Amino acid sequence: MDSANPLGDYLRARRALVSPEDSGLPVTGRRRVAGLRREEVALLAGVSSDYYVRLEQGRERHPSAQVVDALAQALRLDVEAADHLHRLARPAPKRSTSRARAERVSPVLLRMMHDWHRTPAVVLDHCLTVVAHNTLGKALFAGHTHSEDLVRLVFLDPDARTFYPEWERVAVNTVGGLRSSAGTGHDDPRLIRTVGELSLKRPEFRRLWARHDIRQKTHETKRFQHPLVGELTLDYESLTVNSAPGQQLVVYQAAPGSTSEQALALLGSLTADQPDRDRAASEN
Repeated sequence: MDSANPLGDYLRARRALVSPEDSGLPVTGRRRVAGLRREEVALLAGVSSDYYVRLEQGRERHPSAQVVDALAQALRLDVEAADHLHRLARPAPKRSTSRARAERVSPVLLRMMHDWHRTPAVVLDHCLTVVAHNTLGKALFAGHTHSEDLVRLVFLDPDARTFYPEWERVAVNTVGGLRSSAGTGHDDPRLIRTVGELSLKRPEFRRLWARHDIRQKTHETKRFQHPLVGELTLDYESLTVNSAPGQQLVVYQAAPGSTSEQALALLGSLTADQPDRDRAASEN
């Protein structure tokens, strides 16, 4: 898990990913660090080297918005990564609402999801665990050791690389999504357990977590090799559940007239006898 200095951790991780050539800096002599040196980041951001060192070491924790913008530009951060840097520099007060209360899914949302007979839908919590699903959403991820934990499904399931034909891209986006979903709350016990377990068991996860990539789950096209109906190419949209901070509603859909639409209809017919049972399980 990260240290008690998340801002410094993030700055170190991101400068290691930027080369001097990318920043228009001359390369002279032997370099002992990957990416940019501290003094190079300071030069590009227009701050003193001593001030930047204090930021990385955690001796200065609240840079101004102007300095954060300059650092984001120096480190070549995209919009999501720059927003995350701002959150680290100005963390919001912690919510008093417990995670357990926040992870209770609204009965109204559950009823809405269960009326979508042709559309897989799942609700994820801040650790990307499935806390609710409709019948087709359950069927989409069924049959795996970690069907209801999308992070562990990607990294620990023995058939993950078959289920996700583009596994490498899914892995990068999943780790970035976990960081984005967790925000700055890296003292969360469940997140600590998840990151600790996966870091010990999977070097791929450990390497990706150390990059500090941010990938907010918004919309994307994803390919699946489903054990029952074969290849599926689905578009998904992720929506924030305002009534339960930290939850995401993820809705999948196949392109009209596509073979994936036909395969999704077949999957729905194979699980058509489950809605009542799944509804009862989700609402308890």
